This record gives sequence, C-alpha cells and structure tokens, in this order.
Amino acid sequence: MSSISIFAGSVYGNAQHVAEEVQTMLETEGYESEVFTDPETSDFVDAHAVLVITSTTGQGDIPPNLELFFSDLQDSFPLMNGKSFAVAALGDSSYGESYCGGGRQFFELLSELQGKPIAEMFEVDAIETLSPEDEVVPWVKSIAEALSS
Repeated sequence: MSSISIFAGSVYGNAQHVAEEVQTMLETEGYESEVFTDPETSDFVDAHAVLVITSTTGQGDIPPNLELFFSDLQDSFPLMNGKSFAVAALGDSSYGESYCGGGRQFFELLSELQGKPIAEMFEVDAIETLSPEDEVVPWVKSIAEALSS
C-alpha cells in the first residue's frame, strides 16, 4: 500500500492536531502516513500522495511553519506529474475574503505543479465547528483510497 504524506500548517497547533488524528485513522485503515510540520522540498518530491491540512493566519496567509516550504516549492517548481493531492483548509469565515486563504494558496500551487486533485478543497469553518478533526477525519477516510492510488 502506498504512503500518504501529510503536510500540516499550524499557528496554534490546531491543524497539527487534526493532521495527527488523520494519521491515526489512516494507519488504523492500513495506510502508511507521515506528518510533516517543518518539511523540506525533498519530503514533497519523495511523497507518493500529498495531503495538506492547514490553517490560515493574518490576511489569508500560510502559517509560519509552512511559509518557507511553500516559497521553496514556488521557486524550485517540482512538477507532480499527476501525483494525487488533497487539501483541507481550516479557517474562520468572519475574516471574509481571506477565509481559508492558506489552503486556497496550497490548492492553487499544487494544481500549477500538475498535481491531480482528488477532491475540491475541504473547508472547515471555526465559527461552525469547534473540533475540526470531527469533519476532516471522515472526509479523509472517504478519499483515502483514491488519494493513495
């Protein structure tokens, strides 16, 4: 079975917690997975399938722990050549246009890198959901087979 690399962008640890819960579920379901909170470009290039779980900070920005990684991907532009990916974005809709901006930036970049999106970006609104893992874990479970193939 193939491995799913989870790239977690978190400011206060919420998205990282969600990523760890997803990893636990994936391993229970028989998938190999690894969570990256301070990834290198090589972690991305070596990934069989990419799952980004990220919050948004500032005015729709990527969390600080993934800023350099995102910038490195933009600069080196390692083509995914149809590699599967999915993005779960955590945000707060009261921020208007910047809602889920970190996830949106990743979804757009992975598409530009010629990745194959398995699903539309999954948005979790903090106004409606206190425990984002309760929504993200079942969503990832529903796409895991397609993501890993």
